[in-house]
Amino acid sequence: MNKGKILLVTGASSDVGAELIRNVGKNYEKVWAHYRSSAAIIEELRKQVGEQVTPVKADFSDLKSTEDFIESIRVSGDIPNHIVHLPAPKVHCLQFHKHTWDSYQLEIDTSLRSITMILQSFIPQMAKKKYGKIVFMLSAYLLGVPPKFQSQYITVKYALFGLMRNLAAEYASKGIMVNGVSPDMMETKFLSELPNLIKEQSAKNNPLGRNIYIQEVIPTIKYLLSSGSDAVTGQNIGITWGGR
Repeated sequence: MNKGKILLVTGASSDVGAELIRNVGKNYEKVWAHYRSSAAIIEELRKQVGEQVTPVKADFSDLKSTEDFIESIRVSGDIPNHIVHLPAPKVHCLQFHKHTWDSYQLEIDTSLRSITMILQSFIPQMAKKKYGKIVFMLSAYLLGVPPKFQSQYITVKYALFGLMRNLAAEYASKGIMVNGVSPDMMETKFLSELPNLIKEQSAKNNPLGRNIYIQEVIPTIKYLLSSGSDAVTGQNIGITWGGR
């Protein structure tokens, strides 16, 4: 069942990335697990899931590091046909006029440039084999009126949404399904630099009175990687408990 199925998870050391690999890792012949600095998390995943979990390090804010990352996968010959893209810098709450361009550039490089380069390198082989699954981590902020004070994060999420939609249109005839998931605020370390008041307000606005749990997001990603989604592309699936 696993033969020929190769998964790349960018941001594999994140809470969502690690939980996803725990859930689906055994379904793959190989899992490329990208990390920037948290090698210990990836090593623990190898112990839990198996040796098919292969660490690959890169700092996506650095162009050369991103290029080396892509090249190391390319020369191995184990080109992924499933890709889940998760990375984003930790979110901050700051008025628009106080953001520097550097904060935008960091978000662009980490989240948008990285996946653009990765897909430009690997999608031609998916197209040649007429098979591929690509999943973008987006945001429920795309589904309604976004919150204040997160302009760079929301701007880049809209850019990723546009890329997802365009790739879905361009590659559907090649058997490549490209989709996004848009959870509401999740309880992860990604939120560690947000004020507690904002997290509490988000929980209050949720019909259940709490923020989304990681375990409530993973099944949707699993579905989009499964054969059950072979006719699903260009979709941005909200995971919000009806809160948006």
